[in-house]
Formats: sequence, structure tokens, C-alpha cells
Amino acid sequence: MHEENSRNLYDRALSVMPGGVNSAVRAAIEPYPFFVQRGDGGHVVDVDGNRYIDWVMGLGPLLLGHDLPQPVQSAVQTHASNGPMFGAPTEIEVEHAEFVTRHVPGVEMLRFVNSGTEATVSAVRLARAYTGRDKIVVMQGSYHGANDSTLVEGEGNHLHPSSPGIPDDFAEHTIAVPFNDHEAAHHVFEEHGDDIAGVLVEPILANYGIVTPTDEYHETLADLCDDHGSLLVFDEVITGFRVGGLQCAQGKFGIDPDLTTFGKIIGGGFPVGAIGGKAEILRHFTPSGDVFQAGTFSGHPVTMAAGLETLKFAAENDVYDHVDDLGDQLRRGLTELCADYAPEYTVTGTDSMFKVIFTREGPEDRSGQCKAGCKQRPDCPRYDYCPKDGGDVSDAETDRWRRIFWPKMREQGVFLSQNQFESQFVSHAHTEADVEETLEAYKEAL
Repeated sequence: MHEENSRNLYDRALSVMPGGVNSAVRAAIEPYPFFVQRGDGGHVVDVDGNRYIDWVMGLGPLLLGHDLPQPVQSAVQTHASNGPMFGAPTEIEVEHAEFVTRHVPGVEMLRFVNSGTEATVSAVRLARAYTGRDKIVVMQGSYHGANDSTLVEGEGNHLHPSSPGIPDDFAEHTIAVPFNDHEAAHHVFEEHGDDIAGVLVEPILANYGIVTPTDEYHETLADLCDDHGSLLVFDEVITGFRVGGLQCAQGKFGIDPDLTTFGKIIGGGFPVGAIGGKAEILRHFTPSGDVFQAGTFSGHPVTMAAGLETLKFAAENDVYDHVDDLGDQLRRGLTELCADYAPEYTVTGTDSMFKVIFTREGPEDRSGQCKAGCKQRPDCPRYDYCPKDGGDVSDAETDRWRRIFWPKMREQGVFLSQNQFESQFVSHAHTEADVEETLEAYKEAL
């Protein structure tokens, strides 16, 4: 495998960009990342001509793969040719918002922004303003973008910022509880219920190895929020229009959150974020309310066209049936491989997401275990061993995954997410042949 061009580009990049990258996760691979030249369906080709099956899919946005279908491509080209942007409303913003509100159960109104981070920052601000409270509950180890209110470490009230540059007192208003811990959630509300503006939670921990909720965990959070006048905020930046189809994860789980944040797929591969929710809450954003929120590029017409046409194409062309079926095939195949070669490891994921968590222990008798990704079934023999929260994923063999396993998969032409925590995604451009080749690579690497 040739690497000279990637190595030279990284050498140049180190002189002009911090760490040689524009997003830290891209440099997770040592000694340097490969540089992509182009995408091709479900594959990418790097600057040295190496071709990979791509299960990263831009870290989630590319539901349709790298080759945009003709309707999406035409819409993007049309809106780009009309002019870069205008600083004024366009019809495509309205059409996109109408589509989303028709399909996502908890969304009556929508405000488009430019990133998932911007969406969560704005949602937290809105929740605090709407309730008149300051405290936000998050899950330990969860990630909600580069948000000063949620970049915290520790447990319960004993938190501190997880990055220099954030004042210590920012963490005073954030409370962290373990995902899937019903007792901890009840305890936090017993102690701080009158001060909690909202609970910010991913319906599935999708940025921490893919951890699904245990039975009725989200119902517990919803009931606690209702009882104490707090807002339930679903972070669907990753799961939105990926899990549960057009209804998103909230539709799949039957939960009606007060606010929802979006990113990735809702922009069809272009920079995007959005905050959706109940109309009575969203109307507090300026200009209809007094909670400031604005952005020069918000609702960018090219992004709106790409996002809307992506979702319409998915609805009209059985995209979710295809990607979910391939995801199921991958997880079933990986479960069988792990049983033979790494029985302590846990296969996770749902719909078109998948991952193998390098957990350190497993049951001796695995009969009756989940066949296509961990479902958090109490009667599963792996239940006492599978990750329940972000801490369990952190305790896995994360260095082995990154330093040994990932390079071995790359050598076989398979591009996986750059660390143990990021999800992997199936696109409409992937094929059964891609699945079979990938499973063979996993067999060799494991």
C-alpha cells in the first residue's frame, strides 16, 4: 500500500494547521491519516490511489453514499447556480422545514443552523430561558459537540471542564449521570429537580461506541422531566434520519421530546444543524421571542436543497430498507465472527449503524445472545458484560482497537471510524459484496 502522498500532505499540513487537521478525530490514526482524493459510491480513494470500502460516510451524513442521485445533484446545482447565498429567506428553507415537521413526531417548528454543535448550544440556551433555570443534565461520556456547557468530566455535581479554556464555573450548572441508570436519574431530580432546565440525551449513545437504552430508560427521563417542569432534549445529530427512518429515533422508541437537535443527514452531506420541537417553546427564539439566535449561513439554500432532496429520495426509493438490511447482515456476521475469534467482544448497533466494542469479558455460554447487535435484553447471556454507558466503552481495549485493529482493516481496504467510540454507517451505495468483503477483513483482523 503506497502512502507517500498522504505522508507528504500531512507534513505540509502540520506547518499550517494545528495537528495537521481541522477536526481532532481525523488525526487519531498514527503516525498520520490518509488523505482522501474522491468518493465513489460506498468507497473512497486516497491521494495515493488506495481504494477503501468506506463505513465512515463522513461520520454519518452520507445516507446515500458519495455519488449523489440525480434529483439531489440537480437540486444542489440549481441552487448553487442561483447564487452562493443571500442573507434573506428562500422558499427551499420553508419546504425543508415542512417536510421535517410532517415526519418527526416531536417537531412542530424548526430553526436551521450550521452545525450539530450550534444546534445543541442553542437548544441548551432555549431550555434555560424557557424554564428560567440553569442546570442541564447530561450523560457521562456523552458528546454534544463543542459546547462549553457539556464539555465536562466527572460524576454528579463534581464536574470540571474537560478542556482548557472553559471557565470552571461553567461546569457548576451541569450534572452528569450514567446512561441507562434509572436510579441515578431519580436521585438527581430528587436533589435538584426545581433547578433543572432540561435533560440533554442522545436516544442512543452514538458517539460512544453505540449503546442502546435499556427498557423504559427514556420513559423514565420523560416522566421525570414532566413531573418537574424540565425539558427533555433529544440530541439526534447522529441518529436523526438514520435510526427509525424519517421518524428518527424518537419515533422508533415512541418518545415525544420537547426539543430535538439535528445535524448530519438533515443537510445531505453539507454543513448543517437544526433545533426542532414544540411550537410554544421554539417561538421563544428571536424574532418571535427574546432568546437570541442567529447565523449568517443558517438555512443556506444549497444545504437546504441537498437535505430535502436526500430525505425525499430516501422516502421514495426504499433507502431505509436497503441500509437497514445491510446493517443487519453486518451485525449478524460480526456476531458470528466474534463468537469464534473474540468471544469477549460486543457487537453493537441498530438500523444502519454498527460497531464492535472490544470489551474485556464475556459469558462462557453465549447461547441466546443478541444476534444482530446488543439490544440490552436482560435475558441475554451477555447482559452483565455489554456496555451500558460511556464509561463501559472507555474501559474497553480502546488502544488495541486503534493501534492494531484499525491499521489491519485499512491494509485490507476497509475504512472504519478512527477510534473505538465513533459509529460506523451503512449507505445506500453499499452492496452485499461490500458486506462480504468487510466480514472477511474482520475475520482476518480479529
